[in-house]
Amino acid sequence: MSSKLLVDFIVNKENKTLHIAREFDAGLALVWRAWTTPELLDQWWGPKPWKAETKTMDFREGGSWLYAMVSPEGEKHWSKTNFISIAKEKSFSSKGGFSDENGKINPAFPQNLWENRFTPGDHNVRVDMLLTYDTLTDLEKEMEMGFKEGMMIDFQQLDELLSTLKK
Repeated sequence: MSSKLLVDFIVNKENKTLHIAREFDAGLALVWRAWTTPELLDQWWGPKPWKAETKTMDFREGGSWLYAMVSPEGEKHWSKTNFISIAKEKSFSSKGGFSDENGKINPAFPQNLWENRFTPGDHNVRVDMLLTYDTLTDLEKEMEMGFKEGMMIDFQQLDELLSTLKK
C-alpha cells in the first residue's frame, strides 16, 4: 500500500459510532466487486490466520450475507448481515452481527448498522464506513474484541488482492 493512501479510524463514543475512511489503489468497479462478491470477500475479509468462508450471499436490498470466520484449526464463528440499501458503485448499508450457522443473530454480542460510501478519485477509491451501535457498551465491546486491529489487517489483505486483480 502506498503511504499516500488515506487511512483514518475515529471512535465517537457520544454518537456510538466508528468512522473508518480508507483509500484503495484500484478503480471503482474493482473495489466495489471486492466488497460485494463472496468469492472476493472470502479472500480478504478476516485477518490472517483466520479466513472468511461464505455460506450464502444474496447481495440485493433485503438480501443477506451469512459467513463464518474460520480459524486455522477449523473453529467457526458465524456472522450475518442483512442488506438494507444498495446504490451500485456508490454505497450500501447493512445491519448485522454474530449469529449461529443458520443466521440467527446472537443478542449477547454487538450488532451495528454499517454504511459504506465509495468515492472514486484520480487513481484510487475512498471507502467511508460508518458503523453505528445501539449502545456505547456494544461499541466498546467490539473494540475490545480487536475490531480495529482486525480491520487494519483486512485492509492490507484487500490491498494485496486488488494489486493481483489489477494485473
